[in-house]
Amino acid sequence: MQALNLPKTDLKLITKDGKQQVFDILRRKYVVLTPEEWVRQQFVHYLILHKGYPAECIGNEVSITLNGTRKRCDSVIYGCNAQPTMILEYKSPQVEITQRVFEQISRYNIKLRVKWLIVSNGIQHYCCCIDYEHGTYQFIEDIPAYDEIREA
Repeated sequence: MQALNLPKTDLKLITKDGKQQVFDILRRKYVVLTPEEWVRQQFVHYLILHKGYPAECIGNEVSITLNGTRKRCDSVIYGCNAQPTMILEYKSPQVEITQRVFEQISRYNIKLRVKWLIVSNGIQHYCCCIDYEHGTYQFIEDIPAYDEIREA
């Protein structure tokens, strides 16, 4: 798999039925290793190992219902009050981060109403903080540590 703009993480990989799989520490099972899954697993490990996110506060493939349709958020971070505080959307490294990607994560946020949105293709990472009181948002340079977002 392609090198990413994240600290290198050694992931557990196996081949089963001719397909490479990676162990998802959050779901506690092996899943098919696609380019998008490669980004997800590397990013989740980055959050845990480098940004202090407790693994038990992160959910992968979180289902929501939006306008009668079932959708899945790639990852959701929960704060101290067990309420969602961040949504993460991952794309394959070959997929350009466009307005359409932000529209996708924004639709998920209609339901979850979190303060933080992150979009990453493993090469580029965009983090946005939403201020609902003033109806504004701001992109920030770095991914915040868990201590910065857990009270949100």
